[in-house]
Formats: sequence, structure tokens, C-alpha cells
Amino acid sequence: MFPTLETERLLLREITNEDANAIFSSFSNNEVTRYYGQDTMKNIEEAEKIIDIFATNHIEKRGIRWGIQRKDDQEIIGTIGFHAWFHKHKRAEIGYEIHPDYWRNGYTHESLLKIISYGFEEMDLNRIGAVVFTQNEASNKLLTKIGFQNEGLLKDYMYQNGNPHDTYIYSYIKK
Repeated sequence: MFPTLETERLLLREITNEDANAIFSSFSNNEVTRYYGQDTMKNIEEAEKIIDIFATNHIEKRGIRWGIQRKDDQEIIGTIGFHAWFHKHKRAEIGYEIHPDYWRNGYTHESLLKIISYGFEEMDLNRIGAVVFTQNEASNKLLTKIGFQNEGLLKDYMYQNGNPHDTYIYSYIKK
């Protein structure tokens, strides 16, 4: 069973093939992918493929990715979840994106708090990591505000559109 999580304004739910257009709308937008470490999508088939990857990662317990849906709407506005999940070491990395139409509404903050709690309580994580492009001011500020600690700089760690970028590595340790 895929866990559905609820916040005050949002449902975090399983991403299905019916969400392909919403996924494509986000991942085909250069504003969304510029700090993502993934090339901008060019067609709907790429969205369908990433949905399959999210599902496979969940089935194989390598990660879990939720669609972020506002309670007053049926369409997802972004995704959030864990990848690079290592059960033995009780750690995973967090990742997320929101369509620009929904930026600066607190949706990512609200979603992060919910899945951090889920990660510690239900997945038995001890450490949640994040890798963020140094230029991504919004994510760097958000993670620090929530309580993530900046552990350092990774030089030329991720490629975006064929170019290397420095990233910060963050951690949130279970208290």
C-alpha cells in the first residue's frame, strides 16, 4: 500500500499515469529543472517514464515519491519524496519540486515537514540528506529554516544541461 499523507492544505499521494500531464508541465519548465540535475523534459513519454521510475523505487524500497495535491484540486502541483534510501544505514536523501505557478505559498515547507516526520517515524530513518545547487537560494533558505545543517560544499557535483555545478550537502539528524 502506498501511504497517503495529509497536511492542513495538502494531500501527499501516489503518483499515477493520470498525473503525466502535470508531471510534464513541471519537468518541461526550465525554471523548475534549472537546479534539478535532470534535463528538461521534451515529451510526455519522459513524464510517463519518470512515473514508472517513482513506482519501481517504491516497490523495490529504494525510495518513495509523493504527488503534492492541494485539497481543493485534483491535479498535482509538484512532487516530494526520498531517494537513495539505504535501510542498513537508516538514511535517505530528500528531493522536491513545485510548479512555478505555486511558488511562495508555503506548499514545499508544509510538505517537507510532513515527510520528514514520516521518514523518522515510519521509515526508521536517522539521517535525511539533501543535495542542493549553491545557486538555488530558495531551497537553501528553506532547508536551513526547517533545521537542516549545511555540511559543506561539493565541487562540480551535479550536471545540468551539460554543465557542472557546485552543490551544498545538508543533513537533518533525528533528535
